[in-house]
Amino acid sequence: MKAGIAATVVALAGATASLVFLGPGPSPGEMPLGFWALVIAVVGLSWVGLERLAAVDRPRWIGGLVVPGLFGLLLLYLWQVLTVGFDVPAVLLPSPARIGHQLASNVGLLWQDFRQTFLKSVLAGFTLGSGLGFLVAVLVDRSPFLQRGLLPLGALVSAIPIVGIAPIMVMWFGFDWQSKAAVIVIMTFFPMLVNTLAGLGAASEIERDLMHSYAAGYGQTLRKLRLPSALPFIFNALKINSTLALIGGIVAEFFGTPVVGMGFRISVEIGRMNVDMVWATIAVAALAGSIFYGILALIERGFTFWHPSYRQERS
Repeated sequence: MKAGIAATVVALAGATASLVFLGPGPSPGEMPLGFWALVIAVVGLSWVGLERLAAVDRPRWIGGLVVPGLFGLLLLYLWQVLTVGFDVPAVLLPSPARIGHQLASNVGLLWQDFRQTFLKSVLAGFTLGSGLGFLVAVLVDRSPFLQRGLLPLGALVSAIPIVGIAPIMVMWFGFDWQSKAAVIVIMTFFPMLVNTLAGLGAASEIERDLMHSYAAGYGQTLRKLRLPSALPFIFNALKINSTLALIGGIVAEFFGTPVVGMGFRISVEIGRMNVDMVWATIAVAALAGSIFYGILALIERGFTFWHPSYRQERS
């Protein structure tokens, strides 16, 4: 562990020195060989340090937080060095520094876009779609013919592209966030339905016979056996839907929206060739999606701590 920390510290120092040189140094695209040798040394030391730190079992937060964070910083460092060092045109790929400048300069505008897309469209559509999918799955569970009829229909609807659904929803519900939420409901309903039905069928026959021997009715068996057994499947659907909802909300805004929203911002700024702002919006969306997914994963860990995968992790 000490060797990993030492290698990482030296790599961070080398990365800082190379970034300082990159700023006021020679013209972009004319970096000396010594600079690239330093970059290669930084990458090598970072790799060694991350390998050593990833092998550490205790404390667990080193492998779960520190290593992914440092690896992300390494990727950003390489992105900055390569785009500036090789003088990559900003219209093709802006550097992280340019994207960060746009983030800092347009906080208010990006917050309005985030509030319109994520806090309204995504959360509303995700909640309604996932909730309806769960409720319908519980109701359909007692009807085999509905299972056989709905599941193929779900596969058919899931295959319909967003670009085919979004214009129709805009015509039905208008240009505001309601039409985007409707698109998200359609995208998230069937993943939850299919996963919940699979989870409700995960309880073994022996467990069901045991509940029957205790004279438990359908409702008691559902609450005390089948729904707990289905929790891993339900949370798997929620995590899938968290990604689908964000993608659906952004893409749906390409087909009509008020002058605000992350999809609207991407569409407008790419038309202006303001690629820095496009990447800044993408960064906000990626950060929001990652946090949303992480929150769901933490909730899942709290509800399914009994699952064999978590028991194996603790051992």
